[in-house]
Amino acid sequence: MKLTTKGRFAVTAMVDLAISQGQHPVTLAAISQRQKISLSYLEQLFGKLRRRALVDSVRGPGGGYRLAQDMTQISVADIIIAVDETLDSTQCGGRENCLDEKKCITHNLWANLNQHIFNYLGAVTLKQLVDEQKPRQNGVAQVRDMRATLQQRERAAIAI
Repeated sequence: MKLTTKGRFAVTAMVDLAISQGQHPVTLAAISQRQKISLSYLEQLFGKLRRRALVDSVRGPGGGYRLAQDMTQISVADIIIAVDETLDSTQCGGRENCLDEKKCITHNLWANLNQHIFNYLGAVTLKQLVDEQKPRQNGVAQVRDMRATLQQRERAAIAI
């Protein structure tokens, strides 16, 4: 199976966008910096995501991108398809000409695997991926809060 960086980066960027969006659109530069993905690559991906109506662009100062649909309505499969990524485990690209222009003896195995993968990715929503990140983000916030509390106590102790 081939899932290239195009599909992986598109999903990662969409999760970042979903987490980061609020009152204001999110810039690709911000996503690029947080996720360490080339800005020019993100521009290409978001052009395709916009054409498939998964994101909306906002021009001008304060512009950027926001989700065009509710994150419960966007599946991982939608994102991967939008950036022209194919998920194919077969050697022949599904054309059934794997071996001497005929279907090989394991073709159905790989074709069924493709279907299972596609069904799985179609069942995973952007919302689920965002929700998986919340405990992680909350944990980081708690550590920051604990550090701030400790620093305040240290300052108080020094002042005494």
